[in-house]
Amino acid sequence: MSFLFSDIEFLKGVGPVKGEALRNELGVKTPMDLLEIYPFRYVDKTRFQKIKDLKPNGDIALIKAQLISLEKIKGKTNRQRLSGLVKDESGLLELVWFQKIKIIEEILVPGKEYIIYGRTNTYGGKASIAHPEIEEYQQDIAMHQTLDPVYSSTEKLDGLGLDSKGRRRLIKAILEKISERDIGENLPDELLTTLKLPSRYQSMVWAHFPSNENEKNLSHNRIKFEEFFFLQVQMLYTKATRKQNLKGLTFGTVGEIFNQFYGKYLPFELTGAQKRVIREIRTDMGGGKQMNRLLQGDVGSGKTIVALLCMLLAIDNGFQSCLVAPTEILAQQHYTTITGLVKDLPVKVAFLSGSVKGKQRREVLEQLESGEIHILIGTHAVFEEKVVFAALGLSITDEQHRFGVAQRAKMWMKTDALPPHILVMTATPIPRTLAMTMYGDLDVSVIDELPPGRKDIITVHRYESHRMQVIGFMKEQIAAGHQIYVVYPLIEESEALDLKDLQQGYERLLQYFPRPVYQISVVHGRMKQAEKDFEMDRFIKKITHIMVATTVIEVGVNVPNATTMIIENCERFGLSQLHQLRGRVGRGAQQSYCLLMSGDKLSHDARKRIKTMCETNNGFVIAEVDLELRGPGEIDGTRQSGVTSFKMLNLIKDQKIMVAARNIAQQVLDEDPELLHPKNIRIRNYLKSIQKPGSNWALIS
Repeated sequence: MSFLFSDIEFLKGVGPVKGEALRNELGVKTPMDLLEIYPFRYVDKTRFQKIKDLKPNGDIALIKAQLISLEKIKGKTNRQRLSGLVKDESGLLELVWFQKIKIIEEILVPGKEYIIYGRTNTYGGKASIAHPEIEEYQQDIAMHQTLDPVYSSTEKLDGLGLDSKGRRRLIKAILEKISERDIGENLPDELLTTLKLPSRYQSMVWAHFPSNENEKNLSHNRIKFEEFFFLQVQMLYTKATRKQNLKGLTFGTVGEIFNQFYGKYLPFELTGAQKRVIREIRTDMGGGKQMNRLLQGDVGSGKTIVALLCMLLAIDNGFQSCLVAPTEILAQQHYTTITGLVKDLPVKVAFLSGSVKGKQRREVLEQLESGEIHILIGTHAVFEEKVVFAALGLSITDEQHRFGVAQRAKMWMKTDALPPHILVMTATPIPRTLAMTMYGDLDVSVIDELPPGRKDIITVHRYESHRMQVIGFMKEQIAAGHQIYVVYPLIEESEALDLKDLQQGYERLLQYFPRPVYQISVVHGRMKQAEKDFEMDRFIKKITHIMVATTVIEVGVNVPNATTMIIENCERFGLSQLHQLRGRVGRGAQQSYCLLMSGDKLSHDARKRIKTMCETNNGFVIAEVDLELRGPGEIDGTRQSGVTSFKMLNLIKDQKIMVAARNIAQQVLDEDPELLHPKNIRIRNYLKSIQKPGSNWALIS
């Protein structure tokens, strides 16, 4: 076994205790693992600051100074500290140590010149640096003409001497023992030449110890490209293999039910985007290969009608469909909408959730297995083993990121014949870079056009001082026959957060909107399902004027008469969540409004979120800003492996590299689908080496 893949504790200077800490704190098991944890920044040891220019405000300082004196000082509690005075041509600075005093006394020699690195603070009313990194300065030594790596660490690692300085020593020791041959190149020479990238070994050396900015940038570009390139090769290969090998049901007929609905009962003209998406789906389902398609559409763009037309196509070809939603409210909404649309057609639609029990449940299961039911709409309950279809041809998952992969895979088990076509839908717009990362193995359709007659929602920001104006506006909307949502971030009062909680808000609204003139519904996550359904039903039937809620109404509630969304403490919500909440209004032809209420103190990010909401209704623009503000690991629906596990690539800053890597990966596979050409053998072998047991992305069959 190569030294690089031996146990980390056998590396000189590590041992069992440090080895255990590296495993637990960083997941480092081998020297190769340690090499692949790159610095998060560098210190330029060639650019020193003057002592007189240092500010005691926590800034990072790098100085070259002479040590004048070292002195032990007893504090009030008899605790000793070591004080070192250093000077350069501009002034004096105190260095302070509270730990390892004896060791530091033995190392440092007054009169010698040192390089000192640390964070400034105030001690005794003056600037000082506590526990600095310090090393002797030697004239014309190459080690000073470098960018020193700084690694992320933990308190435990620092305590064991595995801080940045300790890690640098270990990494130098590893690099001294290896060569190009040990690292092994994984990209073709032709590609390295074309892209002007350093070798894998060279990029690893330069990533840790660059002599200059150019070496640092070259190594970073190489590592980022490699990370995304191999992910894309895996995804694109999976996609191509599935299309080639995975036979699918052939929906060759556009029959009577589809045509009757389209020509007679479709309540509105489809947008160009909806027509384009339906054509893409029909082509997939008619080609004899299993469809795996992601349908992205902003809030209110008309994904449900597209889903219904696809399900009618399945019926015309003798197959059943199911539509699964993450919440009972959303599933019920789909059921109500779809049954209303097909009421004049010979189409049987059924509903299944955890709350459907007894005789009603038995009837649904029996009719589903006999083929009497054409369309099943439900929640997670649909995944249960007892739910058996006569002939499942199309499986649609709405807001698919809320289901686990294992859950979605259960739909494949619902048929003995060929697997059903798969359509996954999301109303959370996904930036292109994230779509490439998360869904690079799926075909993607986008509905990027709102139905005609829909007006942009007018969004405004209001502070607490505008409360009476907002109340007046609400009364005007109710007088005009419209309804209002008021959304709060919490159910109960929190002392830690200064929030207007739902209960307080409800009681205050009663003062301005007294019964019996006004009626108010309340819905939150801790209510029983029956209570929620009762309150929602009252709002849908226009019995209540105002719906006071938490974010349970974020997805799926469709009340065209509700024209105003008021979001309290909007600074506490993420941008994607604000956009989803706003999408609950604007469902009809009337002008709709979203009022973002906040306190006076707003962070920079909160201001940017609010400004973005007021400036645009475009979900894709909002998703890009959300990605920029929160990072990929926090975007709704993207908490998946592979999205945030890059060692160096940044999904926000490195989009050019990502697009290039994707295009080149596609080009390589177009020319050599099985990677059998001699020039691609390195790619093939590397993918084989990183393939996980049981992985669905197995490149080598």
